[in-house]
Amino acid sequence: MSKFKKKKSGDLPAISTASLPDIVFMLLFFFMVATVMREDTLMIQNDLPFADQVEKLQKKDLVMYIYAGKPSARYQKQYGTEARVQLNDKFADVSDIKQFIIEERGSKREELKNKLTTSLKVDGETNMGLVSDIKYELRRAEAFRINYTTRNGDASQNFQ
Repeated sequence: MSKFKKKKSGDLPAISTASLPDIVFMLLFFFMVATVMREDTLMIQNDLPFADQVEKLQKKDLVMYIYAGKPSARYQKQYGTEARVQLNDKFADVSDIKQFIIEERGSKREELKNKLTTSLKVDGETNMGLVSDIKYELRRAEAFRINYTTRNGDASQNFQ
């Protein structure tokens, strides 16, 4: 005859780990979908001006960004407080813009090169002389599609 074991009260059954890989993969896919990678690390103060006639760009992969403004507090000891130009993740001189445009065009497919847009993200306190110099270099590089990035709002807020 067989012996029956008496069930001890208070023991919990072992946790089943059969569904653990499914949970891990669901979390992995969630973070892959929900994560947005930052394109550039901003090294300047970039308080964008307000504008009331704003349009949203449709294809952001066809946009080259040029940042202009005073270096942020973290970089002011090294670069000073004068407004500077940032291309990708480094400070650059205005004369480097033409080479930047050529390199960006070279990284795109041939049929997309004429659709590239240069977006200027210029701080509201930046001197207009720097913006004029940037536009002159863009003309020299034959980058005629220019977009100014702003915040949506009343333009009179820029004077406050």
